Amino acid sequence: MINPEAKLVDNLFDKSKLAFIPTRDGYGLGLIEAGEKDERVVVLCADLTESTRSLGFAEKFPERFIELGVAEQNMATVAAGLANYGKIPFISSYAVFSPGRNNEQIRTTISLNNLPVKIGGMHAGISVGPDGATHQALEDIALMRVQPNMVVLVPCDAIEAQKVTLAAAFNNKPTYIRFGREKSAVFTTKDTPFEIGKAIILRDIKDARPSKAPEERRRVAIIGCGMLLYNALVAAEELSKEGIECTVINSHTVKPLDEPAIIEAAKKCGAVVSVEEHQIAGGLGSAIAECLVRNYPVPQEFIGVHDHFGESGNPDELIEAFGMGISSIKEAVKKAISRKTSG
Repeated sequence: MINPEAKLVDNLFDKSKLAFIPTRDGYGLGLIEAGEKDERVVVLCADLTESTRSLGFAEKFPERFIELGVAEQNMATVAAGLANYGKIPFISSYAVFSPGRNNEQIRTTISLNNLPVKIGGMHAGISVGPDGATHQALEDIALMRVQPNMVVLVPCDAIEAQKVTLAAAFNNKPTYIRFGREKSAVFTTKDTPFEIGKAIILRDIKDARPSKAPEERRRVAIIGCGMLLYNALVAAEELSKEGIECTVINSHTVKPLDEPAIIEAAKKCGAVVSVEEHQIAGGLGSAIAECLVRNYPVPQEFIGVHDHFGESGNPDELIEAFGMGISSIKEAVKKAISRKTSG
């Protein structure tokens, strides 16, 4: 059942009644909201003001906007200097350039010094589509997750993206936020809870009693981040009609991971499927596996990109071709169950 505490949209599974908005649009709105709340907020961009949705902030607060041109490394170091003197800087570019191109500057000037610079990685994932492999950031979560002090956030839709941006402005930590270009389903609402470090149960299995009964062996926790969470919800709904029940968890904070929520889901369901639009190496799935192997090992299957670069194509077709569509999630759930029940 859909968790009522998640406060999702009505008509969740009727696509004709859903809004479809890129998560980067939420970033733009969040910047303006943060700027209205605190004059220390400044925004830097690397010649992609419209694409990164920094334009609205630039128009409203021109004295707090800095266009640095095609110079992502310089943008990171300038932001570090601003943060060191009390500002709250946001920097943004395509994720393949920031944190891709300026990873060393982020590491040395921002993370090492624990400075509260906020890094917006735009056009991330394979759903960038026709831009192809050179512009499809599939390694960015891994790059940022391994850096000490860095918080890593991946909003699931445009509404959550606005909340994430605002929360990041005032968490006093180096923070990476991942955004997409393609329009994606808006399935949360302004009332959906959000807190950095706290996963959200979107769909729940009501009965939590531990058991080896056959019906309770047909349970899996789907834990994901980003726009693919909508696919996960649809997959769970369809699997329910086949007698397979899934908890679906929005792990929007990849770091620090909500380990108690992950462990509880593993205990409750006995198997996990991680879902992300990223290389399976080093991303959310890896973080979940690291947590479970230390605390409560269970079978885990990984939905994501399996050691491949992307390619040009229609975003929806690429999601299917790279095994991240609804049917692939359902297959992964069934495989996880088969591994659980064969033990």
